[in-house]
Amino acid sequence: MTDTTHPTPAEIRAFRAENPKMRERDIAARLGISEAALVAAEVGLTAVRIDGSANRFLERAEALGEIMALTRNESVVHEKIGVFEKVTTGKHASIVLGENIDLRIFPGTWAHGFAVTKTDGEQVRRSLQFFDKAGTAVHKVHLRPASNLEAYEAIVADFRLEDQSQDFVAVVSEKTVETGPVDVAALRESWSAMTDTHQFFGMLRKLKIARQDAVRSVGEDFAHEVRADAVGELLRLAAERGTDIMCFAGNHGAIQIHTGPVVNLQPMGPWLNVLDPTFHMHLRTDHIAECWVVRKPTSDGHVTSLEAYDASGEMIVQFFGKRKEGMGEREDWRGLLADLPRPDSAAA
Repeated sequence: MTDTTHPTPAEIRAFRAENPKMRERDIAARLGISEAALVAAEVGLTAVRIDGSANRFLERAEALGEIMALTRNESVVHEKIGVFEKVTTGKHASIVLGENIDLRIFPGTWAHGFAVTKTDGEQVRRSLQFFDKAGTAVHKVHLRPASNLEAYEAIVADFRLEDQSQDFVAVVSEKTVETGPVDVAALRESWSAMTDTHQFFGMLRKLKIARQDAVRSVGEDFAHEVRADAVGELLRLAAERGTDIMCFAGNHGAIQIHTGPVVNLQPMGPWLNVLDPTFHMHLRTDHIAECWVVRKPTSDGHVTSLEAYDASGEMIVQFFGKRKEGMGEREDWRGLLADLPRPDSAAA
């Protein structure tokens, strides 16, 4: 049943028409609806409901050719231009390991899909947009001039659902992760025993510790805080020194990774933008409450990351130095992290 306290599809479209320059996520927030509800209001006009299955899409994605893949959360938008290659699907996690498109997908969270076609003058913009049960965007794929339009149209035709209604009912999960007081001794013992960074999540679940609580508690030898503006400083230093980095950003349905240099940094108000040929990132620096340099043991030696958290303790974005499995961490990356200012240092 549709929640009558929310605007109708017609009211959503009217508000949208009155605010043509407002970003979709901001329109949804203003109206108190999910982003999926905003898209659903256009079904039969600019949108088609399609199967939202992650793995079904991933099995067809390479045929699209060059696209722009977009993954975001409340504080950062991560965009990569490339091709879906080396796709491996799984029930709980799927992987894309293309030269530019590098994704970790969690299929269980994907629930709804839409094919969207927008016309701006003579320009036609096409995209495939995927959302969770609550209507929060988990991943979007935007076509580019070099994309295979026939492959896109075949996907839309094959994935089209019988239900082409304009209403969207959000299903909000109240499931929470149980956490408790931090047993520092147990945390340090488990942390020091890691041989792979991927063991970190299992450790947190086993000890029932939130990620931010873990980095705050584990001790200076494994994690130390840096200033909240450290992300901007890290990117500036990486561009200045030509240090190749890995930038992870995403949500509970998808993590997207950029590996390589960052060159063109463009601050604009609270936004810090990276505008490189195949990588764009748009980061709300005013959402960053804490930044931590985190060291994890692996069989190849310690691996060090910079992690940025918002005021609620959610991780916004994470950075590593570029490296290959079986190789130690690069000294230029460690040197860059060592130069990041601590919280008690004076602002530049």
